Amino acid sequence: MGMDVLILHTVGRRSGQPRQTPLAWFADGEDARLIVASGGGTRHPDWYVNLMAHPDRVSIESPGRDAVPVTPQRLDGADREQAWQRITDAQPRYAKYQGKSDREYPVIRLTRR
Repeated sequence: MGMDVLILHTVGRRSGQPRQTPLAWFADGEDARLIVASGGGTRHPDWYVNLMAHPDRVSIESPGRDAVPVTPQRLDGADREQAWQRITDAQPRYAKYQGKSDREYPVIRLTRR
């Protein structure tokens, strides 16, 4: 689909078990990446709930590289709007997905620790 993919490593909020989720990402400067918690539109995806429950136990893995710890930050207000514009410019389908949902998709910045 023409998108870069990373593997998001989280910990289950109830189980405490490691979880891995492939996700599309978007550049945010040199050291940060943006991800979108679309989850099919109706509810937050499990990976997002796990990430928010254990933000200190998150890492990302890129093709050919080891996992590195990251700090997640949910963007709000003007920061979210700016990031959302970059995301939808790169992949207009996200705007279409958002238009079909009653909830605002969270945009998360992942910054290397």
